[in-house]
Amino acid sequence: MFDAITRLFAQPEVQQFHNEPKLAVAALLVHLSAVDGQVTDGERAAVKGALMDYYSLAEADVDRLIAEATRRDKEAVDFYRFTSAIASLEQPERLEIVRMMWQVVFADGKNHELEDNMVWRIAELIGVSARDRTTLRKQMSRTDAT
Repeated sequence: MFDAITRLFAQPEVQQFHNEPKLAVAALLVHLSAVDGQVTDGERAAVKGALMDYYSLAEADVDRLIAEATRRDKEAVDFYRFTSAIASLEQPERLEIVRMMWQVVFADGKNHELEDNMVWRIAELIGVSARDRTTLRKQMSRTDAT
């Protein structure tokens, strides 16, 4: 706990996420995939696929991004450092981030309450309405069922 408090007060890197929304998104997706206590192969693939597709990255680049995002997520004490980097993005980009989150949630065929809660909190923090979040959830749950 002392380490977490020390990191909180010694976080000069918070500002650098403003220049790296891709890293912030990756960190949120990595955290989301593990929030229910286990990371399935489907969730890993969903995180990797979402990042590759949206950012048009090669597999090796995504692997490096995920490794760095995992490291940053382990150091984080809250979501602010990540959400502050993406809250100023244009609305279509923020909607796409929430869509990617639902893609990861439904990758294992289940919607755990902790996953649902995290998507709700992140959507609120980045300025995505409850209506849009719910619409994206319904779209992605149907996509998973097909």
